[in-house]
Amino acid sequence: MGAHAGTLGTVAVAGTLEPFLGPLTGLVVDAAIFLVVVVATYVLYKAAIAPLVGRLFDRQGLDEHARRPLQKIVAFLVLFAGVTAAFGAAGYQGFLRSLATIAAAATLAIGFALQDVIKNFVAGVFIYTDRPFRIGDWIEWQGNSGVVEDISFRVTRVRTFDNELLTVPNHTLTSDVVKNPVAKKTLRLKFVFGIDYEDDVDKATEIIVEEAERSDAILDDPAPSVRLTELADSYVGLQSRIWIDDPSRADFVKARADYVKAVKERFDEEGISIPFPQRTVSGRNEWAEPSSFSAMAEAGVGGDS
Repeated sequence: MGAHAGTLGTVAVAGTLEPFLGPLTGLVVDAAIFLVVVVATYVLYKAAIAPLVGRLFDRQGLDEHARRPLQKIVAFLVLFAGVTAAFGAAGYQGFLRSLATIAAAATLAIGFALQDVIKNFVAGVFIYTDRPFRIGDWIEWQGNSGVVEDISFRVTRVRTFDNELLTVPNHTLTSDVVKNPVAKKTLRLKFVFGIDYEDDVDKATEIIVEEAERSDAILDDPAPSVRLTELADSYVGLQSRIWIDDPSRADFVKARADYVKAVKERFDEEGISIPFPQRTVSGRNEWAEPSSFSAMAEAGVGGDS
């Protein structure tokens, strides 16, 4: 009944427009029906489907990292359904069948041409499901580092700490090691303090621990610790291990800088030196003046004129 009424309405509109458009009447009416259905689908998505999907995501507790790709998928599916319905309503069923045949024949060629795109799309799905990082996380990979700004189906956009925007193919981030220092609520920092071989190791260790305990940015649990890790050419290496809470790149840099500065100042006060690289040159036998030097001296080379 409804479909019959719609058909009658279309015929009535066509009859009204035919005196003005002539042979183009059918084409114009079909195009108008197509546009009306597409616009109605878009309005329906914005007014009803998108808010409903948003409430569903809220109920599931999905964060921004997961919302964006799912929202894009839903929007694509709704638009695809709307365009398909528009073709049917406008009487373009024959065109749809032809389009399906062409699409089937072109699938193989497109698959070969879009190998990289498909590879990155699949990698984007893995990033969504595995969640190695989220928007706002600080990540490091292949010598690069920065904060994740956006994750799409094909690429991930990362803002470096020099304010440069890196557009990284998703496959690059799933096929190699990605370091996420802020994945957990705490982060351990390590720093090696080098002291002179003649300095008191126990005293230096005590200073390093005390300065860690005085810092508000460093956690008491796990407690700061120090290990002797190096006997280098010119210094004894004491590795400090401290923990900070709810880390970010800014917290990491500031906490470490303030801590190292405080330890350096205490070392200066206590007379503990941080030596610079040096070399001691020695020989097993007594050094003898080369004969060429003696010959030059006898000849007066390099002397006064």
